[in-house]
Parts: sequence; structure tokens; C-alpha cells
Amino acid sequence: MKLNKRSVAHYALSDSPADHTGFLRIWGGPGTPTTPSGTGRRCWFVLKGNLLFSFESPEGRAPLSLVVLEGCTVELAEAPIPEEFAFAIRFDAPGVRPHLLAADGQAAQEAWVKALSRASFGYMRLVVRELEGQLQEARQSLASHRCATRKAIASRCKPQAPNHLFPSPENGHFLPSNCSSMGSTEEGGSRPAGRDLAEWEWQGPASFLLSKGQSPVSPETSCFSTLHDWYGQEIVELRRGWQQRALGGQLECEP
Repeated sequence: MKLNKRSVAHYALSDSPADHTGFLRIWGGPGTPTTPSGTGRRCWFVLKGNLLFSFESPEGRAPLSLVVLEGCTVELAEAPIPEEFAFAIRFDAPGVRPHLLAADGQAAQEAWVKALSRASFGYMRLVVRELEGQLQEARQSLASHRCATRKAIASRCKPQAPNHLFPSPENGHFLPSNCSSMGSTEEGGSRPAGRDLAEWEWQGPASFLLSKGQSPVSPETSCFSTLHDWYGQEIVELRRGWQQRALGGQLECEP
């Protein structure tokens, strides 16, 4: 990989926010000066994206080394000095020496391992795929929820079926429940074929009930003799009243 030294140094010193910073002790690695005592070199590290820079101090103006965090793994390791919280950056390419680093404490060690493990583009691809899968599931769940909501609203707004227990009047009269309001035969309760509309409206459903052997007022009267007596009551009353008036007129004429 070829990098422009000046461009890389400008990016390292720019005001762009860093992902992680702190002091680390380093052993080996390209561009890192060796220490005769074996205690390693304490440097200031700056992580920006997948680039790990090292400086002499936080005020340093020139990076000492650069590590491109691609095709590598970060794992815990043993430091040459006891009681050091060390970890190593190992590359899959043959002939590349690992970078051995150590933090000042366990919390700093865990933070650095986590930050360096998430710095590569390979990790970002996995994160993006996972987020895309979650987004797709969320969209499907939202679509199914909206479909269920629309179905529920449609079921509530569905027109109710007409109440057959209380039918609407036909020509001002209520027909029996077993008679349909539409049809061409007397069984359906509508105007029979071949009969005049005025005649049918004048007779009304009473003629239909009479044809069934039932009274429109007293449906339980079904035989002819009962119907004759029931309809004859009014005639008997009228005849009795006429006879009384006629008898009263005769009495007035006798004197």
C-alpha cells in the first residue's frame, strides 16, 4: 500500500474528531524505536477511522508510526513486563510482525481492544448488513401492522345486514316474515302476475292472508266457519242497530 506521507500527516493533525485516544506502551512494530531496557516505549496514540497513529506526546506535530487496521485481529497478549495490560494487533499476511501494546489499566485495555476491533471496514460492512436486515424486518412488521389495522377498520365500517325480525312495511302494511317483498307470485307477497296494481293495493295483504285461510287481525282463525263468524260480527251489530232504529220509528208513528 502506498500512502502520501504529507497527506497522512495532515489528516493525523487535522481537527477531525478521533475515535479513541490515550497513552500506550508499545514493543516492536515497524517505525517504532527499540528500547534497550525492554520496557517498551510509551507513546500517545490516536485512532481515526481505520488508521492508528502514534506520537511522542499529545502535543506532537509529526506521527511516529501508522497502522492500517485492515485484515487484522486484536487479542489479549502477555507483555514482557509483568503487571502490564497488554494486547496485540496481528495481521493475516505472512511476514508481518504483530504490534504488541499495553494499557495503563484493565478498563483502558478493554476500551482499546473494543475500539480497535470495530475500526476496520470489514466490521462496518457486517454492521451495515445487520442494520439492513433489521430495517427490512421493521418494514415488514410495519406493513403487516398497517394491513391488520385497515382490515379492522374495514370490519368496523362494514354495513350491517338488514334486520329480518322487523321488516320494513310494504305499501303501508307489514307482511309476514315468510313472505318476500319482491317476486311475481302470491307466495312471495308481491302483486300477482296479471292483476291490476290498483286492485292489489286496494285489497292489500289482507287478501293474501285470506287466501291462506288466516285473518289479518286474528291469524289464529284458520277455518271458514270461524272466519265467517269473525267477519259477521260487524254485520250483526249493524243489522241490530238498524232494526232498533226501525222499531223506534214505528213506535213514533203509532200515536
